[in-house]
Amino acid sequence: MDIDHLEECFEGLVTESGELFLDLEVPRIEGCPSPLDFLRKYVNANKPVIFTHAFDDWPALSLWDHSYLRSKIGSEEVTVTVTPNGYADAVCGNRFVMPEERRMTFGSFLDVIERKYNPRGVFYVQKQNSNFTDEFQSLMSDAPADIPWASEALGKKPDAVNFWIGDERAVTSMHKDHYENLYCVIRGQKTFTMHPPTDQPFIPYEKFQAAVYKEEGEQFVIKDDDEIGMVPWVAIDPLQPDFDHYPSYAKSTPVTVTVKEGEMLYLPSLWFHHVQQSHGCIAVNYWYDMEYDIKYAYFKFVENMLQKIKDPS
Repeated sequence: MDIDHLEECFEGLVTESGELFLDLEVPRIEGCPSPLDFLRKYVNANKPVIFTHAFDDWPALSLWDHSYLRSKIGSEEVTVTVTPNGYADAVCGNRFVMPEERRMTFGSFLDVIERKYNPRGVFYVQKQNSNFTDEFQSLMSDAPADIPWASEALGKKPDAVNFWIGDERAVTSMHKDHYENLYCVIRGQKTFTMHPPTDQPFIPYEKFQAAVYKEEGEQFVIKDDDEIGMVPWVAIDPLQPDFDHYPSYAKSTPVTVTVKEGEMLYLPSLWFHHVQQSHGCIAVNYWYDMEYDIKYAYFKFVENMLQKIKDPS
């Protein structure tokens, strides 16, 4: 089978998945699902959904304003990422550039978010190493360490629980995760631009030299990280797609949804996603490891076929 025929097959995959089970609009369901419904209707189907009023009982919803956060953790040191443009873990030119990480008190970070002073760069609390249960454990009385109905449905506790707060310029570039992700917005809103795994053939991947931003003097410089070496990453910005270089991306079907304050997004494993946020948005998300089942095997099969097309040798 030649490349043209393979691409026709990939187009058929996207078309059929759209006709059979994928929706262009993410549904909103009120309240918490039963563990069985969550597993059957969403996890097994690999379909995103927003649950409204699913965590109305969390103290965080009423408590987490800047005054409260200052009183609870203002003097504690946390990890903050800093970039010149808001794009952390993202492609810049021919590099995959990671943010500079700094330690600062959370109160000083809030001063930046409140524009009390304006240092160079875009600041974001986004360290994805279960920082909520580590650096922000003083807040754990306000939000749970897991989502009980999700833990029951999935038969496990989350691998990580992450706390997010930052500048509206901070953007999460397009990528995918091997996690079932429950994303809870406490303040503000987040906009997700997503692609189902069946769009994989039309999501351009390239390999980029890993690098890190570093502020030196009055500017940020990019320094290669030779220990990490080359990193495969999505090579396109869905907000400004370069169709001249990646014309196949036009065959994909993005799904965009805004998660509002008090809402929980279930973002299934292997879905590509790009994220924007309102200024000072606060969120907590729960990462449950995915099952490496037939779904993952199919995904890897398509991935290997795409690699063969790019490098037939």
